[in-house]
Amino acid sequence: YLERQREDNSSKKIALIVIDGLSLSQWFSIKTVLQSQNPDLEFDENCTFAWVPTLTSVSRQAIFSGKIPLFFSDHINTTSMESKSWKNYWENSGISNSQIAYEKNLLDEDIMKYLRSVFNPQKTIIAGFVINKIDNIMHGMQLGEEGMHNQITQWCKNGYLNEMISYLHENNFEIWITSDHGNIESEGMGRPSEGSVSELKGERVRVFGDQRLCNEVAKKYPSATEWKPSGLPKDYYPLFASGNSSFTTKGNKSVTHGGISIDETIVPFISVLKRDVQ
Repeated sequence: YLERQREDNSSKKIALIVIDGLSLSQWFSIKTVLQSQNPDLEFDENCTFAWVPTLTSVSRQAIFSGKIPLFFSDHINTTSMESKSWKNYWENSGISNSQIAYEKNLLDEDIMKYLRSVFNPQKTIIAGFVINKIDNIMHGMQLGEEGMHNQITQWCKNGYLNEMISYLHENNFEIWITSDHGNIESEGMGRPSEGSVSELKGERVRVFGDQRLCNEVAKKYPSATEWKPSGLPKDYYPLFASGNSSFTTKGNKSVTHGGISIDETIVPFISVLKRDVQ
């Protein structure tokens, strides 16, 4: 989609900001703060689907590679190849490697100072960024969905995202914000003891390398949903927790992801515009 945005103007500069773990409802908390900080901002708001299972190593890699998970099976359980995948995609579109930027693990740094030190806005045409703050908030959250909104609002009030957007606008980038997955408040229904290859933090899904083992575990959790691996590697079998449950200690409440709820799978896709001041 972003590549098509450049069809009529090959020199157009694009920045994609992926806010890891941001749900659609939480975007509106961010939007409210951004509008109060910078009334000249306008938002063209759309949605897109996260890849299922809604794990960072699956859905975020799909974003930065432009590929379905079947085609990155060798590293589906790690994000270590994201930078290479992002740059390979745009190089195949005719952009020089030196004009492509990718930065991840953005958290609490002085964002203006950081961007100036690692990022050349005059030379760069395509930029990809990963902000990990909200995902970190989620995995430490003990106050449920309301606590998520409160902490996200407080983080946004610090000005981090507004400063980043302003810097990119000043350097003539078109800015897009999206997320790799959302999140949901859940309650534990028990942990499968059988081995799985799922990342620990995605407690709404367990992934097995063997269909037989996946079937056996599913029998112990009758409400869980087995997923046919369409678009996924052949030895990748997800089992999803149902409703608002999770594969955690029974009765334990948390905010997590990995599953197939609307809150996890439908994520914001926002064009951030700056109103022309006459």
